[in-house]
Amino acid sequence: MIRYRLQCANSHEFEAWFASSASYDVQAAGAQITCPECNTREVGKSIMAPNVALRPRAEPAAAAADETPTRYRNLVRQMRKLLVEGSENVGDRFPEEARKIHYREVEARSILGTASHDEVRELIEEGIEILPVPRLPEDTN
Repeated sequence: MIRYRLQCANSHEFEAWFASSASYDVQAAGAQITCPECNTREVGKSIMAPNVALRPRAEPAAAAADETPTRYRNLVRQMRKLLVEGSENVGDRFPEEARKIHYREVEARSILGTASHDEVRELIEEGIEILPVPRLPEDTN
């Protein structure tokens, strides 16, 4: 996994995780990355400078801290929606279908499903790139 700091054409900055730098390149070339604030697909890499404040905060730290969990949950919801939206749900056949796609036995497509911890480990050991879809609180209610 690799994390990039990204910036959209409207100067909104955000971070995103990718399976690899090649995965980022494919998604960027296909305009598959969208800004979580304005939904533009004109997104590129930004300079990453850990612990450097780029602009002053407009809100007091306490108010921003209160909104942070909600904001992150909403970002996870948006990310999850994008991942799930264009994917075929193959259920517990996920490991089998992921292997078929990886070994080019079937046409490449985005799939979604379930796998045990052992199956996930085996897929990763085989070099098959997978991305866990985050669970949301409402998924367990």
